[in-house]
Amino acid sequence: MSELQKKWAKAKFSTAVQHAMAPPPPPLSLAGFNEPDEEAEDRFGSGLVPNTPQDDDSSSASSMSSTGTIIPSPGRALFARPQGFPGRSLDPIPWTTYFERELFLPAADGSITYHAYLTSPAPGSASVSSSGAKSGGSSNGGPLFVTHHGAGSSGLSFAVLGAEIRKRLPTAGILSLDARGHGLTTTNPSAAAGSGTATSAENEDDGVNGVESGGNTAEDLSLTTLASDLLAVLTLTQAAMNWTSLPPVILVGHSLGGAVVTEFASVLLPTLKPPNHPDRSVSSPARPPPPPSTSLPPTHPSPESPASASPLNIDLLGYAVLDVVEGSAIDALQSMHAYLATRPAGFASPRDAVDWHVRSRTLRNAVSARASVPALLVRQEPEPGRGKDEDQRGVVGVEENGIIREEHDDEAKTGVEEGKGQNATRAWSRTGQGKPDKPWRWRTDLAATQPFWEGWFTGLSKKFLSGRGGKMLLLAGTDRLDTELTIGQMQGKYALQVFPEAGHFIHEDLPEKTAMTLVDFHRRNDRGALVLPPKVSELLAQGKRV
Repeated sequence: MSELQKKWAKAKFSTAVQHAMAPPPPPLSLAGFNEPDEEAEDRFGSGLVPNTPQDDDSSSASSMSSTGTIIPSPGRALFARPQGFPGRSLDPIPWTTYFERELFLPAADGSITYHAYLTSPAPGSASVSSSGAKSGGSSNGGPLFVTHHGAGSSGLSFAVLGAEIRKRLPTAGILSLDARGHGLTTTNPSAAAGSGTATSAENEDDGVNGVESGGNTAEDLSLTTLASDLLAVLTLTQAAMNWTSLPPVILVGHSLGGAVVTEFASVLLPTLKPPNHPDRSVSSPARPPPPPSTSLPPTHPSPESPASASPLNIDLLGYAVLDVVEGSAIDALQSMHAYLATRPAGFASPRDAVDWHVRSRTLRNAVSARASVPALLVRQEPEPGRGKDEDQRGVVGVEENGIIREEHDDEAKTGVEEGKGQNATRAWSRTGQGKPDKPWRWRTDLAATQPFWEGWFTGLSKKFLSGRGGKMLLLAGTDRLDTELTIGQMQGKYALQVFPEAGHFIHEDLPEKTAMTLVDFHRRNDRGALVLPPKVSELLAQGKRV
């Protein structure tokens, strides 16, 4: 045996002896198999919601399936907050964070004072030209996105969306109005009846905005009236801002607002006559641009402003409708009362209202909820001379033959149905309204708007397809398309965008994606961005060969 083989055999023998003399290994612990559970506990903690990319205050927190919002999966915490992490802020965000100024626009007869939020677009040659006339468009000036909210909402519903649009299109302007009976828009029925000069500023303190304490409403919320209000807001805004002409306009409407902008584009706008004189500048001096760090005081234009009485020339580039189609909207009206019965009648504070909207997934973006929800509420103090027990009793809404009224009852009723057929009477409870511990009530009484519900959406699909300008429909699901819209989409009559991860409030749940879609929609329809080739005469004058 060679010397090399002896060394190899000796080393092998030594290794075998060491293994033989070593103590036996300890028994295998089962704790090693529980490492994933320990890691999960270290990550999530006991009873806490993980801060995953789908669980923050951004719009990506929306569920990928609407079914999951109704029937949670076994692994999902049933009572966990749908967004954010424990201790996140639910404090209201002021409107000055998103808009440059607010406008109070009284009508000439004093019957209504419109309220709107405005961020002015960048000026360009389209708004002020050498001849005073408005050109077909300009790449220098920015467009004006005019937004109209849905029933029961307010202009601040588009606050976060407007900021996202400005991030992607800095020259754009945002005009977000409060419809009559909503937000801070106030009416004065006595002025409409004959006074003609009184304003409705005194109605701002009660916060009801045209809704009487008994639950009835004196507001005319028909589609024709709302479309005329939109025209009036555009006219008065031009006068208040001393604009020579309006910038190119893109209308954006959600739910009821979608029906309003469609009515405006397809029915009202074609009837407008062009102005005899394109120069409609007012005599008051122009306002200097606002400082970026401060908000401007409310603007109150004079009702006698020349621009408010002159015809309006609107360069409508297009209109976008958010999550409303005729068929599904009319079907949803059948369950509207059931939905209203599930809402709390009051809240202890605006912060509690924000929390309820986020927890119930009515709004899936906490940041947008903090900006928009406080405007939906108004503080209602207990009436003087009424005892505590009387303040705490239920308020029962009764519907008889299609007429809604509210009655105070010592014993609140919930879901009571009496009678059958056409004369059936339904009663539902609004317990909590007027309670001292929940003084914040809904600003708009949606139940009182029932006489207008069907008229809002009847014929919507046909009018949407026949309107002037570019058209876009944004939906939360393709199942919402009816036959007429499906055929129109196949024929290329409008652009369709579906966001299955969003709820009904697409613009609040997914403001970033909605903003990108609207900015792209503007670029496709911006006639001012069209670049034409140079003329032959210009090329010859430059000495170039053709």
